[in-house]
Amino acid sequence: MKRWCVLPWLLLVIPLLYGQNRAITHDDLFHIKRVSDPQVSPDGLWIAYVVTEYDKPANSSNSDIWLISIEGGEPRRLTEDPESDLHPRWSPDGQTLAFTSDRTGTEQVFLLTVATGEIRQLTTLSTGAADAVWSRDGEQLAFISEVFPELEGDEANAARLKAIEESEVEARVTDRLLYRHWDRWTDRTRSHVFVQSVSGGAARDMTPGDYDTPPISLGGDQDYTFSPDGSWLCYVKNIDPTVAVSTNNDLFLVNLSTGATNRLTENPANDNSPQYSPDGRFLAYRAQERAGFESDRYDLMVLDLDTKAVTNLTGHADISVREYIWAPGGQGIYFDAAFEGQRTVFQVALDSREVRQLTGWGYYSSLQLSPSGETIVFLHQKMANPPEIYKWNMAQDEEMQITHTNDDLLSQLEMNESEEFWFKGAGGTSMHGLLLKPPGFSPERQYPLLFLVHGGPQGAWSNMFHFRWNAQLFASPGYVVVMINPRGSTGYGQKLTDEISGDWGGKVYQDLMKGLDYILETYDYIDPDRLAAAGGSYGGYMMNWFAGHTDRFKALVCHAGVFNLTSMYLHTEELWFPEWEFEGTPWTNPRMYRKWSPHMFISKFKTPMLVIHGEQDFRVPVSEGLQTFTALQKMGVPSKLLYFPDEGHFVLKPLNSELWYETIHDWLAVYLK
Repeated sequence: MKRWCVLPWLLLVIPLLYGQNRAITHDDLFHIKRVSDPQVSPDGLWIAYVVTEYDKPANSSNSDIWLISIEGGEPRRLTEDPESDLHPRWSPDGQTLAFTSDRTGTEQVFLLTVATGEIRQLTTLSTGAADAVWSRDGEQLAFISEVFPELEGDEANAARLKAIEESEVEARVTDRLLYRHWDRWTDRTRSHVFVQSVSGGAARDMTPGDYDTPPISLGGDQDYTFSPDGSWLCYVKNIDPTVAVSTNNDLFLVNLSTGATNRLTENPANDNSPQYSPDGRFLAYRAQERAGFESDRYDLMVLDLDTKAVTNLTGHADISVREYIWAPGGQGIYFDAAFEGQRTVFQVALDSREVRQLTGWGYYSSLQLSPSGETIVFLHQKMANPPEIYKWNMAQDEEMQITHTNDDLLSQLEMNESEEFWFKGAGGTSMHGLLLKPPGFSPERQYPLLFLVHGGPQGAWSNMFHFRWNAQLFASPGYVVVMINPRGSTGYGQKLTDEISGDWGGKVYQDLMKGLDYILETYDYIDPDRLAAAGGSYGGYMMNWFAGHTDRFKALVCHAGVFNLTSMYLHTEELWFPEWEFEGTPWTNPRMYRKWSPHMFISKFKTPMLVIHGEQDFRVPVSEGLQTFTALQKMGVPSKLLYFPDEGHFVLKPLNSELWYETIHDWLAVYLK
């Protein structure tokens, strides 16, 4: 009897003695501190950045600003407030950090003297202020505020806000599209760019009118910037009459003295992310070619402000530019782009347009350059490593980790690196995927498979530490996790991305099934009788499509999935998306909507399905999830609905996230264990 009582204790101690780690838990996921937004100081010696920490019992998070030497070492916490501090930006002289904080009840811009830690509030707008950008002389800041476009002055805006807050009536009246977006209503206010002197004084609205700057959707990383001499502001907005069907963002200039405006681009597709070259001669920006297509490739354009000539630097490279930054000498630009399941850093020369890949395996983002141009600073993550700040010395071709925010926790966890594989999809096209083995993996065993389908559909599974669809947490109960990038995926050339439009359940479905065949034929440690699939958004659509077209899976998980394409069109907000994908509206092209709508195949639904949806999801409205669950129940298919009244397209609150993962794991265990 005593011998058997000792055994559980030994099972706990032995892994510690031999240095074995444990599988990740949801508690671990929310104890991981999230590093973001690195900003290199003008002298190249320091990096300011943001760390976000989660308090699961309080169901909240808080962000603060930290400082670390570019050589690494012990970081210093610059802000410590119960409300979040975000978006640190260095003044040109390196003495001050502007940042956004809601510590006074509304978001405002604050100035922090780095040497002393002194903080003073700069803005006091009733409508708030965020995302400050410095002029090159350090005398002005531009920032955004959500204002009532028909009113003039902050006093009038404050009175309107007070009246809304005190009113017993919560009804809204609108007479146009787009009246709501993502998870919030947008029918009352517009985002405008203000400029204010650093020494104080009144903030000036530089983009008045019934338009949004930055644009309400499809904007870039930063969509407003000062000209080098500080006399102009370049910004992005969409002036088409119905924004809900338009991707036509353009670049504009406003004179800060006179208010006169000029339109810089006439491209009917999307232009955004303006940045002036260091010498002020060129203006770079990202541009798409096809109007109405939000997933068209982004090319990097350069406008010569002297000759007005525009050069496409990357059109020949067939990669879509994400974030970019000028080299200090202005002779080239560094940028990152999705590339075969990774996010990779590239360099393009201004004169030759030669594009060169600089980094490889992993997920690189938030690029910064030292003033000398010799060192690139970025966030780097992999599927087994959450984001940390790294630098890469170009001369020595050497990468070095600077921050070690989560080392202690990660040292306790067993997380495998992802493995990549290639196979032949529909028509023999070469396709790519990622596979993750569970902790404690043994090739002598057979494991259940969780088959994940990504959203978008123009998106991709990448070698990154995803906090919402965390592959490590999905693998932790003992599942092999497979993530295939079928047609529609980004990072494999624009042609592959294009091939899902008008074909939502066609070749892409064949790609996924052929990928599943390849996995089962290649990896004998996967149990072919224990297969489940899960996906969100378009991935949720594919779960509904699976339900009507295959019985290969024991269970399905559909998060925020599209079910009825006609009702989806009439409920969603960004109408350019379905009009492009299905070549018109449900009344101009009903055949296309019927052909690819999962609800047309309800009679074939047999696979048990967990349906998850949030009330505040305006992208794929909650009615889609409710229709799915109703259909499953009417067909007598084992099914469960997980409904969040306080979440949108993503489940973000810590306690809600915990319930999300627990419910999925419990559902899968019924059918895979």
